[in-house]
Amino acid sequence: MACTLLPDLFCEFPSLDDTTIRIARKSIDDGFKGLVRAYTNAIDVLVQPLQVFLNFLENLFVNSPWIIILAVMVAIVYYGSRDIRITLGTIASMLAIGLVGLWNDTMVTLAMVTVCTLIAILVGIPIGILMARSERAQSIINPVLDVMQTMPSFVYLIPVVMIFGIGKVPGLIAVVIYAVPPMIRLTNLGIRLVDKEVLEAADAFGSSQWQRLKNVQIPLALPTIMAGINQTIMMSLAMVVVASMVGVGGLGRNVLQAINNQFFTVGFLNGFALVAIAIIFDRTSQAYGKRLQKHSEVIHG
Repeated sequence: MACTLLPDLFCEFPSLDDTTIRIARKSIDDGFKGLVRAYTNAIDVLVQPLQVFLNFLENLFVNSPWIIILAVMVAIVYYGSRDIRITLGTIASMLAIGLVGLWNDTMVTLAMVTVCTLIAILVGIPIGILMARSERAQSIINPVLDVMQTMPSFVYLIPVVMIFGIGKVPGLIAVVIYAVPPMIRLTNLGIRLVDKEVLEAADAFGSSQWQRLKNVQIPLALPTIMAGINQTIMMSLAMVVVASMVGVGGLGRNVLQAINNQFFTVGFLNGFALVAIAIIFDRTSQAYGKRLQKHSEVIHG
């Protein structure tokens, strides 16, 4: 009734003509596709090292004897956590994963998460340092991070697949885009939270900008940076199911197949394996971060 009494302008939001919108969309899509075709060879050369490294790590994890992989994993967990309960939980979880026949798929997922985390660290820490040192850089990068963290994860796959095609590397890049913002933000935060009195003391001893960063700011920010690594790992594991839509194997592909075929047991077991890996990484990285925090307090307290 209200719309009959008011002008059409107030009843229906004005929009462009459908034909105009369709032409604009087609022009943008065609232009993007043409740009990708023009630089296909350069893109292939650029991503080749990622493909080689990912394949190498995946083959190493899958083809190595399981007892060696388990021993190395347990050693890393114990070194990081120094907690016998976390170590025993890791052993029990990995043995359970192997007993239900998901060892190889878990190794493929571990290889993917390892590469994604390494790339996120290599990309995120320098950008976080840049943001901590420059207010202008922070004002430019923060909106980009906001978009990266709020954009639905499925949307990442559209431009990635258009540029790189179907395969492991597109999935890897999509996971990194989704997982790198916490690494950048927490690196920035950790460096900004370093006590100004400590920085003044470093300046008083004649430290250069690089020496102050390397010897004071990064060591004191390590607990916060470790929290960023923790969040990056968690988000990488959360993204592997979505990335399986573009050719990434491992546990994510199994979960996707279980959804498509309504296999409750398969989905539950693969989900359990993902949860187990996430808990292992989370507890280990958190314990290591707390140790770094205590060590920092002892030295500078």
